[in-house]
Amino acid sequence: MGIPRLLSNAMARVSTVRYYQLVLVIAAALAVVAFYSFGSDRQNFSSTTKRIKETHASHNANMNDGDLSSDTNAKQRGSKAASVGEAVRTNTDSINAGTAEEQRPRYFHALMMFTKVDTSQALQQKFQVAMRSMLKHARFEDGEVLTLHFVSDEPSREIGEKMLEDLLQGATFRCEVSFHNVKVLTEKLFPIVEAMQKHFSAGSGTYYSDAIFFLSVAMHRIMPAEIKRIVQLDLDLKYRTNIRELFEQFNQFPAGAVIGIAREMQPVYRHTFWAYRRENPDSKVGDPPPGGSPGFNSGVMLLDLEAMRRSEPYNQLLEPRSVSRLADKYRFQGHLGDQDFFTMIGMEHPSLFHVLDCAWNRQLCTWWKDHGYGDVFQLYYHCQGPVKIYHGNCNTPIPDD
Repeated sequence: MGIPRLLSNAMARVSTVRYYQLVLVIAAALAVVAFYSFGSDRQNFSSTTKRIKETHASHNANMNDGDLSSDTNAKQRGSKAASVGEAVRTNTDSINAGTAEEQRPRYFHALMMFTKVDTSQALQQKFQVAMRSMLKHARFEDGEVLTLHFVSDEPSREIGEKMLEDLLQGATFRCEVSFHNVKVLTEKLFPIVEAMQKHFSAGSGTYYSDAIFFLSVAMHRIMPAEIKRIVQLDLDLKYRTNIRELFEQFNQFPAGAVIGIAREMQPVYRHTFWAYRRENPDSKVGDPPPGGSPGFNSGVMLLDLEAMRRSEPYNQLLEPRSVSRLADKYRFQGHLGDQDFFTMIGMEHPSLFHVLDCAWNRQLCTWWKDHGYGDVFQLYYHCQGPVKIYHGNCNTPIPDD
């Protein structure tokens, strides 16, 4: 009887060991399942891809691209659009998924015209200089997003996507990109700006005769209400400081101001207002700073869209009657689009503008120096202090760093 009992006890112990081993195996299997099911939100993509998806969802929740006539064919474009998105967002490791869910991002919006770039090597080179210098100096905090808007035709968009894939690889902050169809925007703008085109355009078929080059004038009627502020920038710029500091200029706007813009740094409007100046010899219209009114340059603009929407004086100035009245009063016939409009209304309503220091738009063109205004040119062209943004207008070379 002793031997059978010993055998029975031994078998019981073996069974117990096997039972515990089986329990451990099942527990391990359940742990693996739980990790992949709950740790990855029940989807099989990497943490980078997950972050891209969350960023994209957050972007859609905070800005209705449809209202800005964004090209809605991005999904159909397949890998091209996706690759740009990945290049933009894979450098955003400072903001993890948990933070994105807990804290609503703060967006900084910047817009650039990006048309006819596909046929111009010069524009492509200017764009590279602008973007490389911007990204080199730009610094944004966790929870902040720089959103770059490009108003573009389809061929230029294709070029832009390829270029941005490379340019945005070095971004150290969260950045998003949106392309917007120039034809759709032009159709929306034309009824608003039609009356002013004849006063501020060079003629039918020329560069500034298109309604799109009055976009800044009516931006507040095109952008969705969620976007309250935006800066509009020319392509021929070179940044020497953090662009986030430019956005801080919005806080310097005096009461009633809706637009931030720098003075024109050539005697352009001394020439344009020649008839009015002859009839009003004591006027400061077209005179150089600090006492004169030299007009504005639209290479760098801050548009307080919320203030523009609320401003009754500004919106009245968009009415055809108001435009014609001022153009007749000042004998004004320009060819520089929105810049001419802002200059003209600025003569009558300077309180609508916050004047940026010349360092924020250090224009380099000297064309008027050799075309009749050499004796007064330096009065307009002088700019004291370190340059923050160079503007290579009229194809002027920009100094190296």
